[in-house]
Amino acid sequence: MTERMTLKELSQLYWLNREIEMDQQRLRELELKALPGAQVLTGMPHAPGVVDKVGTYAAEIADLRGIIEAKHQQCLYERSRLERYISSIDDSLLRQIFTYRFVNGLPWEQVAACIGGGNNAGNVRMLCYRYIKQE
Repeated sequence: MTERMTLKELSQLYWLNREIEMDQQRLRELELKALPGAQVLTGMPHAPGVVDKVGTYAAEIADLRGIIEAKHQQCLYERSRLERYISSIDDSLLRQIFTYRFVNGLPWEQVAACIGGGNNAGNVRMLCYRYIKQE
């Protein structure tokens, strides 16, 4: 039997993906700052205490890329864990609800629309939470 999962554990993939999006935005900003045209070149020699901005940005960019890659690996692990858990659910409707919500990250309104059958956001959310609570 597959392990139980809490709502917090079920939501980890969503939050990891959000973190990755934030990190990728930061990476784009750093890459723009590191472009040669973004630097002010005066032709003057470096004074004491002047920092090499391109070098500094390059190090930050490399670090951030490593962080993003580690989070991608964590996403793969979390997705696999989620899919194993969801496949252990006996009810097909619940498996669909859990997949749309926790794997695909859809809001409850879209989960209900994908499920169809007259279900609304409140219905599918209640079915999900009831299953988590009873397990």
